[in-house]
Amino acid sequence: MLRLADVPAPAPGPGQLLVRVVATSVNLSDWECLRGSPAYARIGGLRSPARPTLGSDVAGVVEQVGEGVSGFRAGDEVYGDNLALKGGFAELAVAPATALAHKPPGLSFVEAATIPQAGAIAVQGTARVREGDRVLVNGAGGGTGAFALQLARRRGAHVTGVDNSTKLEHMRAVGADEVLDHERVDYTRTGPYDVVLDLVAHRSVLAYRRATARGGSYRCVGGSVRTLLRVLTAGTAVGLATGRSIGVLVVEQGPEHFRPVAELCATGELRIHVDRTFTLDEVPEALAHVGEGRALGKVVVLPAGR
Repeated sequence: MLRLADVPAPAPGPGQLLVRVVATSVNLSDWECLRGSPAYARIGGLRSPARPTLGSDVAGVVEQVGEGVSGFRAGDEVYGDNLALKGGFAELAVAPATALAHKPPGLSFVEAATIPQAGAIAVQGTARVREGDRVLVNGAGGGTGAFALQLARRRGAHVTGVDNSTKLEHMRAVGADEVLDHERVDYTRTGPYDVVLDLVAHRSVLAYRRATARGGSYRCVGGSVRTLLRVLTAGTAVGLATGRSIGVLVVEQGPEHFRPVAELCATGELRIHVDRTFTLDEVPEALAHVGEGRALGKVVVLPAGR
């Protein structure tokens, strides 16, 4: 149902920037919004996506500055997570100035586009990691997982990555100490772990309790609505009763949450893993590549390459 079309150029409103998009990375949230599944992806658009043009992680050049915006001017190189307005799978996109940051000179546009959403989740998902911890990242073969594995290793943790069999070598290359094939091994029976970051939650609360060490933390980001609701309700109670912290990671947005990853990437302390790049007319293939679990790291769309 996706199609490439010529549409009127957008104009920035108060507090917004018009950005000529150079690169946009694909997130699982784009795939979920396209399909309307899980159900929370339909918030704001029950029968169709609230924003007809998807793509939130953008990197590009400021074309026009809206009224009341300070700190940016035409020609600035910027990047950020335009989750509220989306529109990154296009040549031009409007974004709130508060969602964007100046691109570090040491990063290409492609590299910068991989960071905002994945970096913010990885930073907040590994915030509790301490030296010597046993850490597990479920769904570690994608973009967020790659950053999370590296951040946990930098804190001195022993890190286990979980994903499908095609991503085991990739997770080792990223820095996982151990890797598990989720199709053959139930990771909740291999712990316990001090910190569990679950990017694809589908198991029971009791399984998550089993996977988490006493005094440890389990946080999920994404998964089925039924699982998320169980974690929010029964998970909280089970955690309190057993000396564990079990819950859903509420990811805060904004440059202050993804800029730390960008700075580490710019200095070479973290590595960026780009699986493939696609042109604008290949967006359907790019979305399917991510949504069907085939991407090793991040996938990036280059609108100028249409």
